[in-house]
Amino acid sequence: MSEPTAQSPAQAPSLQDDDFKLFGLPAGFALDRAALDERWKALQRQAHPDRFAAQGSAAQRVAMQWSVRINEAYQRLKDPLKRAAYWCELNGAPIKAESNTAMPAAFLMQQMEWREALDEADGAAAIEDLLAQTQAFRHDMLDQLGRSIDQQGDAVGAAQQVRALMFVERFADDLHGRLDRL
Repeated sequence: MSEPTAQSPAQAPSLQDDDFKLFGLPAGFALDRAALDERWKALQRQAHPDRFAAQGSAAQRVAMQWSVRINEAYQRLKDPLKRAAYWCELNGAPIKAESNTAMPAAFLMQQMEWREALDEADGAAAIEDLLAQTQAFRHDMLDQLGRSIDQQGDAVGAAQQVRALMFVERFADDLHGRLDRL
């Protein structure tokens, strides 16, 4: 970013740039979290509305827009599932989780087995074991998702994997909720 002016807290990037470009990162799944965090801090320092107090309220409003935009992009990029969904949408494969719930039969069977196991769980140890299984499954799915995006560039396949991971995340949330109630 160049030095902010009264028109904009940054000249090089645009508010319309995608998140990856805004943060100066290659568009993909794998990223260096420390580099992302450092870039977020640098962008926030450059766009902080207090830096524009002497330039008037219009400059401060623009700086606030930049600050909001930077924070929204950071929230998407730091979360692997949100980052993957965003990448898919940028590459022409929107997730459409509400309307596209088609899943492979094997995945649906896994989900049914987990739900039955949760219904039959008789204590914290059983739920924690189920949580460990889902976390291992999630980890494997994230690895597959990374390969689909970074090695194969398969937006359609990655979108299906994102939708499946959303199911896994919801189930993990259910498990955490059940543990909290015990």
